[in-house]
Amino acid sequence: MTNVAESHFRFEVQAADGAARMGRLITPHGDVPTPVFMPVGTRAAVKAMAPDEVWSMGYRMVLANTYHLAVRPGAELVRDFGGIARFMGFRGAVLTDSGGFQAMSLARINSIGADGIRFRSHLDGAPLTLTPESAVEIQQALGADIMMALDECTPYPADHRRARESLELTARWAERCLRARTSEAQALFGIVQGGIYPDLRRDSARQITALAFDGYAVGGLSVGEPKPAMREMAALGASLLPADRPRYLMGVGTPLDLLAAIGMGFDMFDCVLPTRNARNGSAFTSEGRVSIKQAAHARDERPLDPRCDCRCCTTFSRAYLRHLFMAGEILAARALTEHNLYFYGRLMREAQAAIASRAYNAFARYATDLIETGETARNGKTN
Repeated sequence: MTNVAESHFRFEVQAADGAARMGRLITPHGDVPTPVFMPVGTRAAVKAMAPDEVWSMGYRMVLANTYHLAVRPGAELVRDFGGIARFMGFRGAVLTDSGGFQAMSLARINSIGADGIRFRSHLDGAPLTLTPESAVEIQQALGADIMMALDECTPYPADHRRARESLELTARWAERCLRARTSEAQALFGIVQGGIYPDLRRDSARQITALAFDGYAVGGLSVGEPKPAMREMAALGASLLPADRPRYLMGVGTPLDLLAAIGMGFDMFDCVLPTRNARNGSAFTSEGRVSIKQAAHARDERPLDPRCDCRCCTTFSRAYLRHLFMAGEILAARALTEHNLYFYGRLMREAQAAIASRAYNAFARYATDLIETGETARNGKTN
């Protein structure tokens, strides 16, 4: 089957080091170097950051959510403003999640059937039904550069039978999403499910990769399962996806997770951790996490991360950041968010350079050891 988005979307692998690869996504809103971390802008906004600030940190793609934007302000309004990138004032590309994750995270206000997901709006209770067809229609109206097929994100825990039902439903919906697409300017990715069961992951990968998607994602991980199981299923998933298409690991994760996943061969990532943790006073650094609210930082003159040259680290002390956080100042959330996003973006750029130099394994070991050593040094202490 021909890829109908070929003339508007391409993926090029430019270098490889073992399974790790460096390349670029060519989209209607510009090129995106890979591996890439996409900041989460669920409602067309990366929390606490202006779009030009996200761009200035080197981000060329962000993620937004179909369900939330369909509820408010509505896909038609976004379309009338020229699409989501123009609506939010972001110069880069946008990937939209299909809303399948909300079927799990908002389980109390939805029901899932063969046709799709029936929601009651979390805002006012108004009904909203996402079918494979309407999920694609909404994402096309939003003007996303990359759209995701509607899936059922398999919850954890789920027994083998339940996980099998979930992946089969996801496969049927994937076929319907492909048939529903009418826009040649927008890419569409399929999603592999299967819970924590290797046989089901293999079955799902066979079903989804048999369909002519522009890229493929591994979903249903980092939803509560043990870390070893997440890593095992991620590695298996990467090994089952085509080498000539982008591989997207959804919803993962920590810097250590990203370093491991790049080594598995994944190209794309998203996660709320850098922004959510920042709002809760937690910073990711080259020496592990720092909880700025701890009393030990009350008179600490050091920056968050001595190896970081972001605006937060070159301007503010830990003592000042703790003061801002304890005082409830908005600047605390902004400064910590900017640092965390800068840290994640720099990690991706360093990974790209290491792959191009065929030194990724050494780089990943060094970065992992540095972070783990910092965590170990603070174990049992107030950080």
